Amino acid sequence: MAVVVVTGTGTEIGKTVVTAAVAATALAAGRSVAVLKPAQTGLGPGEPGDAAEAARLAGVLTAVELARFPEPLAPATAARRAGLAPVRPHEVAEAAEKLSAEHDLVLVEGAGGLLVRFDESGSTLADVALLLHAPVLVVAPAGLGTLNSTALTAEALRARQLEPLGVVVGSWPAVPDLAARCNVADLPSMAGAPLLGAVPEGAGTLAPAEFRARAGSWLGAALGGVWDVDAFAAHVA
Repeated sequence: MAVVVVTGTGTEIGKTVVTAAVAATALAAGRSVAVLKPAQTGLGPGEPGDAAEAARLAGVLTAVELARFPEPLAPATAARRAGLAPVRPHEVAEAAEKLSAEHDLVLVEGAGGLLVRFDESGSTLADVALLLHAPVLVVAPAGLGTLNSTALTAEALRARQLEPLGVVVGSWPAVPDLAARCNVADLPSMAGAPLLGAVPEGAGTLAPAEFRARAGSWLGAALGGVWDVDAFAAHVA
C-alpha cells in the first residue's frame, strides 16, 4: 500500500492520532512516510496543523498541507467564507502521487467525515481515493452511535466502488462502557471490514518517544502492528 486514505465517521474522533500511529509503526519498520493533509481548517498562519502533529508524534516524516482556511468549518464552506480557492481532488491526487514516488507510504488524512465537501461542486475525499485507487482506512469512535455512522461510511465507500481497508477505534476509553465493549464484536460486521486496531484515549498526549514505542501495539498486522483483535475482545469482554 503506497497510499492510504484516512477518513472518519465524523470529526474529533482521533483521525490525526491514528494517522500518527500508522506512520510511527511504518517508520519503526524502516519505511519512509509522508502525511498529506489536503485541507486544514480552523487554524491561522503559523499554527501547527494535523500533518505537523502527526510528525511530532510519529517521528521524522514529510508533512504536507495543501490548503489552510481559518474558520473551523467544512473545507468548501471555510474556503468560500475566506475568499480563498478550495482544494480540488485532482490537486490532492497529484500531490499524493508525487509523494508516493519518493516515500514508501503516503497517508492522506481527510477533514471530518468521508463526504465533507472540498469545493462547490461537491467533491469529497472519496473522489480523491478513487483517483488514487487507494484503500480507505476508517476511524470510528468506540461508543454508542458508532455502528450506524460506521455502516453509513462503509456503504458510501462501496457505492463509489471503494472498499474500506478496515476500521480503527480512534480513542478507546480507559473504562469502556457496555456499548463500547459490544462494539468490538459488532463494528466489523457493520463495516463489512476488519477491526484493525484501537488507540487508547489520551494517546496524543503521550511523550513522542512513548507514543512511538507503543504505536505498534495499538494496530493490527495489516497496518504493521502486533495488536490482535481476538485477544483484545477477550480482554475487554
